[in-house]
Amino acid sequence: RRKKILLLRRVLQVTFGNEASDRTPACVHLQLDDDEVYNTSKSPNGVNIGHITDLLVSRLSLSPSSRSLETIPPQKPGLIAYLAGCHKRAGEEWKDLKQKKKGDGSEEELCGLLEEIRKQVVSYAASSLQLPDLFELGGNSCFQLARCLSTTATDPSSSVTFDVMGKNTSFYYCVCEELHSQDPDAFETMVADIAKCITDALSECKSLLDESPQDASGLGGNGLLLTSALRELCTNKKAASCLTKVPSFLLPPADSPQASEWVGGPPPPQIPRGANPNQINFIRRMQEMSNSRMRRSGKGLEKDTVLGNVLRLGLPWKHESVLSSYANPVRRSPKDIDQISDGHRRQLELYQSKCNELIRQLVVAGEQPRKKVIQWLTDALLVNAKADAIEKDPTKISSEELLYNLSAVLLKLCDPFVSNPDKAALVDPGFVTSPKSHGGVYELTGDNALTRLGDNVSHSEDEYNPKNSFIPLCFFFCSRALALSIVPGMSSYDSTSRHVSHMAWRIRSANGDIFSDRRFNHTLQVKYGMGIVVKSPTYATDVFRFYNAVAGFLLRLDSDQLKTMPEHLVSDACAVLDFASDHTTGLLSGIDFGNSFRLTVKLLSKDCAKFVRNYNLRASLGDILHDVFLPGDGSHRNDIPNSVICDPLSGGRPYLVSDKMCQDTLAPSLLLLYGEVETTGFYEKSSHRVKIAALLKYLWDSPEHKSAFRKIAEDQESFITFANGIINDMNDKFAGVMEKLPAIRTVQLQMANPQEWAAISEEERETILERHEENERSVENTLKLCDTVLKMLGFLNTDKAIRDMFLLPDMCPRLANMLLFVLTKLVGSRGLDLKVDNPEKYNFRPKEMLQNVCVVFSSFADANTFQAACAKSGYYTPDLLSKSVKTCRKLGLLVGESMDLFEKLEGKVEEAAKTLGDDEEIYEDAPDEFLDPLMSEFMIDPVILPTSNNVVDRATIQQHLLNDPTDPFNRKPLSIDDVVPAEELKEKMKAWLDAKRAAKGQN
Repeated sequence: RRKKILLLRRVLQVTFGNEASDRTPACVHLQLDDDEVYNTSKSPNGVNIGHITDLLVSRLSLSPSSRSLETIPPQKPGLIAYLAGCHKRAGEEWKDLKQKKKGDGSEEELCGLLEEIRKQVVSYAASSLQLPDLFELGGNSCFQLARCLSTTATDPSSSVTFDVMGKNTSFYYCVCEELHSQDPDAFETMVADIAKCITDALSECKSLLDESPQDASGLGGNGLLLTSALRELCTNKKAASCLTKVPSFLLPPADSPQASEWVGGPPPPQIPRGANPNQINFIRRMQEMSNSRMRRSGKGLEKDTVLGNVLRLGLPWKHESVLSSYANPVRRSPKDIDQISDGHRRQLELYQSKCNELIRQLVVAGEQPRKKVIQWLTDALLVNAKADAIEKDPTKISSEELLYNLSAVLLKLCDPFVSNPDKAALVDPGFVTSPKSHGGVYELTGDNALTRLGDNVSHSEDEYNPKNSFIPLCFFFCSRALALSIVPGMSSYDSTSRHVSHMAWRIRSANGDIFSDRRFNHTLQVKYGMGIVVKSPTYATDVFRFYNAVAGFLLRLDSDQLKTMPEHLVSDACAVLDFASDHTTGLLSGIDFGNSFRLTVKLLSKDCAKFVRNYNLRASLGDILHDVFLPGDGSHRNDIPNSVICDPLSGGRPYLVSDKMCQDTLAPSLLLLYGEVETTGFYEKSSHRVKIAALLKYLWDSPEHKSAFRKIAEDQESFITFANGIINDMNDKFAGVMEKLPAIRTVQLQMANPQEWAAISEEERETILERHEENERSVENTLKLCDTVLKMLGFLNTDKAIRDMFLLPDMCPRLANMLLFVLTKLVGSRGLDLKVDNPEKYNFRPKEMLQNVCVVFSSFADANTFQAACAKSGYYTPDLLSKSVKTCRKLGLLVGESMDLFEKLEGKVEEAAKTLGDDEEIYEDAPDEFLDPLMSEFMIDPVILPTSNNVVDRATIQQHLLNDPTDPFNRKPLSIDDVVPAEELKEKMKAWLDAKRAAKGQN
């Protein structure tokens, strides 16, 4: 009898009886109407199962204001928390009894009491949730259960979703099952009410750093706590299913009247056409501050849907608490900044893990809940289709935080097959051409159409029937979410980082102080705030692993399948690796990038070049090979870990020398790419070509690639495109650079004189600095390219087959002109005497450049064709070569055989010039039909243009077609393959020339 009373006291936390010894401060003392429970004469065997109901009813019937509830320690408020506690304590007592089993049978009766308690508290909880007025203490039972779920996340000892008696025995699980069995509609209402309590509190939080106020009407707590509560709500699959049925779970369908409704106020102003920058910034701020939103929009998604309300929380860099955590950034050490950022990241990663758990609970709850989650994901990507735009409309798209969290959750959903090749093989490429499957996310037409790797892609007529439908969906939705979040985020961080460097330079140039410059310090705070996410080790590692899996998927596709793939799969992978090579090289260590390398080589190959025609994308692929996979040496610094550059399956050799496809195709691919980047932009093409040249030099020095370089000379068309690209670079850029260097020197001298600089007005100083920065940028990029081009000419022409290609009639005159032009600027115009401060900054090394030019001259010195081309060049003068030879000998730029060959070239060119002078006299009275109509010069290899029937010299039309693939006479499309040799005219010209020379010889 005593054991039973003490057991009830511990479990129900109540006392009863009239004696003082029957009371304890920790328990609620009950005044029972009937003393049967404690009267020995009425109940000689003590408390039995029938008394449990009396005790619980008496306890639950107390008024919230009853003094009986004033215990030490205080009772947990409300009815649900009390019942949950009873259930938990009864389970723990039951487990202890089972473990201490004595064999006398006494524990069986006690266990029976405990099981009855657990059964009854669940029944009363279900009844109270169904009939809130049943007990005064349970008037807001749904709110109380929501608070219990919230407490579960912070206090495991009070968990209502875990129980010591085993799986599916927790208080919450049992209550859900009980209520669902009694009244499914009431159960749905309960879940909806609890969800509303939690999401209402969530809506009060603006970030993970905020808390919703806790009071009688509000649940309270921070985002982590409240999202954990939602996650606990969904631990019961029936409850998870009901959550997806609440009206606020999905956006209204796109074709519904509600989709275009505005809520929260009138529509914010839109930016009018022709608005100036100040107007645009003002309207953007008004849009960001507005609470109004269209129901079906990115903003509506995060404010009006359950999952949107959850995923919108993060650590926005604009938040005052985030910025203030990086106060006085210039004076803080890198270690200090890293510690602050790591603290923020731990908080964010913990929150994202709860978001991931919540969505997983919904996905595994059943087919219908999974469909609802998939529909929500589809809507999230559709309404944010323009989130990667340069100018984003905040009235239409969700916050960066929602998109980051969405991508983080999808990355975790992809994790099982990213690391498992067998599961990765289930990614079906047909998903992106099946509208029914992707729901419009990978549309081919309209405003939200996504560019494909190949042209003329259409929706598949074949039925999409994958072995597993969820894996392809996760894969392609994750790639789209990353395209809308981390990719533009990395771009923004990179721009801000460069802006910080630029501001520091401007402040120092003006003799300012970065420590006291408020604008600079604020921008630096913004940079650190933006880096919380984009430089997060955990998130970045998941992103890197995912894109290597993307590369593996693309590698196994045939050409027809590859053409249908969204272009952003490749461009985003390039952007992520490019960012990592600049900002997070340490995070790459230990990650396998073998698939990424092999895909890059494949897409650059001539076979893929036939349909991957986006030259900016192809240029990015070349940059990745240089920035990520090219081993460092004396001229190329690479902080990338060796584990990335080298193939562990080939004994740790670099991928660039060990990969078979690379050995066979990369060298010709790079020569083709050198010409293709011509259209990528003035500064961009210089940068691309410097990197391509560095790759070619590395391959040239590798024995594994020698056979590929020998094949280069066999493809004359591709080689001429490449060679003309080299020559165009020097011709277009070198003269401008040599003119800008004196201008740079002038500004340097001005700025070095504080009095002279201060005497200039601020407006004029600003103009000078802007022009100076432009000149510096131009010179730095251009001289690096020019130096690279000359070095590349030097090492390529050590091979006779390649040297013979440069001696072709179409190429040799252009090569000679270019080399002599450089000589005129370095030697003839006293370019060697130019001075600037910090010349290395601008890659200005005139003596080294002269040496490289003269090396090329010496390699062609014995070629009669080259001698004649030099003599014919308008830049040639006997003094120019003579002075160049003397300078090289004086400075020791050439030695040995190279110096001897260069010296002999001087005399041979002079002889050729005399011969050409004689021929020029002959050409003076040549018939017009022998002259090129565009250049007015005697033709060497006349060809007919079939599109206009005009005759021009082959070299002339070939040079024209490099920049304009049309007939110069009528603009009709034309290629070099279309031209027809004018054999009859060529024979006629030869006969005329021979006769003229014979006649001149007789005279």
